[in-house]
Amino acid sequence: MQLSGLSAVVTGGASGLGEATARRLAGAGVKVALFDMDAERGPQVAGEIGGVFCAVDVSGLESVEEGFQKARHIHGQERICINCAGIAPVQKTAGRDRETGAINPHDAALFQKAISVNLVGTFLMASRSAAGMMALDPLDAQGQRGVIVSTASVAAQDGQIGQVAYAMSKAGVAGMSLPMARDLAREGIRVCAILPGVFGTPMVAALSDEVRASLAQTVPFPSRLGDPDEYAALVQHVCENDFLNAENIRIDGAVRLAPR
Repeated sequence: MQLSGLSAVVTGGASGLGEATARRLAGAGVKVALFDMDAERGPQVAGEIGGVFCAVDVSGLESVEEGFQKARHIHGQERICINCAGIAPVQKTAGRDRETGAINPHDAALFQKAISVNLVGTFLMASRSAAGMMALDPLDAQGQRGVIVSTASVAAQDGQIGQVAYAMSKAGVAGMSLPMARDLAREGIRVCAILPGVFGTPMVAALSDEVRASLAQTVPFPSRLGDPDEYAALVQHVCENDFLNAENIRIDGAVRLAPR
């Protein structure tokens, strides 16, 4: 797929992996729409890359459809859909209160929110984007119409203590790749997911220097945090490599997460 001149939607595009991806795609000549809830940072990033910002809560169907309507009005139907929006709650399946000793189950609302944002949000974006792509003419003789790349996590395979909601939601994202790719194969739409390891995102940047150094030491090689642009480079490669389809790709420096 030749990227220049195409349109893309990137969720979570105001920061972290999403921002890096939006910047890289824009640098390749793609018209990028950022879907994010950060009404301050989002317009700033969009302005810097010549894109458009759409205030979107990916867990809400009405918000998603309004975002697509705005993005498509300005840039036309997207050929590229990148799902980076997500949250990472931490809570055990059941646990003891350190102060009172009381035993409590995982907060049901927190679990449902993780599923709504990370899993349902990814599906809403992918299914609505695919429907729009299907109405387009193919880009080439092999019939390609577009590509969807979603963000899972190494936690989908190596979920740590306290990550049950996060790991389950990301495992669901990874689990969509093959059946979704099969659903859309005859329409010329490819589907992949990327499983990033420990990256230098704003979430990690908020941790202390000591904690960040400790995280970096868990990565076999190179022993450092991932650079968000390395994730973005992989997204670009998936988009450009027409034979990559239905694959879940780890990018993690060979890390395998310990229980905690």
